[in-house]
Amino acid sequence: MSTNFATAELEAYLDEALPVEAMAAIERELRGQPALAARLAQLNAQRDAGLHTLGAIWRRWRLTCPGRQELGSYLLGVLPPETAHYVAFHIDDIGCRTCRANLDDLKRQQRESAQETITRRRRYFQSSAGNLARK
Repeated sequence: MSTNFATAELEAYLDEALPVEAMAAIERELRGQPALAARLAQLNAQRDAGLHTLGAIWRRWRLTCPGRQELGSYLLGVLPPETAHYVAFHIDDIGCRTCRANLDDLKRQQRESAQETITRRRRYFQSSAGNLARK
């Protein structure tokens, strides 16, 4: 593996915005490459000093990420086709881990909500069975 990572890759690493495989590759290289560790520390120090590029600000504030409400609409299949295509591209092709985690959380909530609804209906029925008047 090459130790010549682009500055943008290392900044994305600091933001934890790379795919898992790329994060792991950088971490492997960091263990054996003091020069890479020093470069990463320098980038981190520049951030702490307030030296930012437009690209770094864009990535840090996740300006290309869809919001949670938009992800929920995507999950429900109610987004306009162009927007749904972008969300799919952002999650599947770009591999945004933050949006993937949000989408997975929304899916989990959706499954739990469906199960909770079934359980609640069953309890209502069980508590009222025998108490309903027959005609």
